[in-house]
Amino acid sequence: MTTEPLNWLKSSYSSNGGECVEWAPSYASTTGVVPVRDSKQADGPVLMVSADAFAGLVTIARESAL
Repeated sequence: MTTEPLNWLKSSYSSNGGECVEWAPSYASTTGVVPVRDSKQADGPVLMVSADAFAGLVTIARESAL
């Protein structure tokens, strides 16, 4: 992962007070790897997934009653 600071974007579900995630779209668009983290733990671990895996996670989230 880059040593440059990432520009994180909160999930659209973040405003509802639920369990939220953030991702770094600019990093993803240049590398094809999507960094994902817990929005409540900005200094915590970062999960790095392929763009295809991230798309699958988004599909699952949209289809489930979260």
